[in-house]
Amino acid sequence: MNNSNEIIFLVEEAPEGGYTARALGESIFTEADDLASLHRQVRDAVYCHFDAGLSPEKIRLLKHGQEVIVKGLRKLSTY
Repeated sequence: MNNSNEIIFLVEEAPEGGYTARALGESIFTEADDLASLHRQVRDAVYCHFDAGLSPEKIRLLKHGQEVIVKGLRKLSTY
């Protein structure tokens, strides 16, 4: 993880369609058919990966080196 307040995911288009997201510095990987679903999948994966109270405050998704979205974990849970 980049620091204790943020986790960064590299987002790529999957060859078979949809998107994949791989965390940098953590063993977290998820995939979805579209970006909105990927945001939810990433949020859920982060929630499941970390113990209660230890999740980063921000999740940053990068697609081909470009920032896609930066949201607080609590804000992502409103999707």
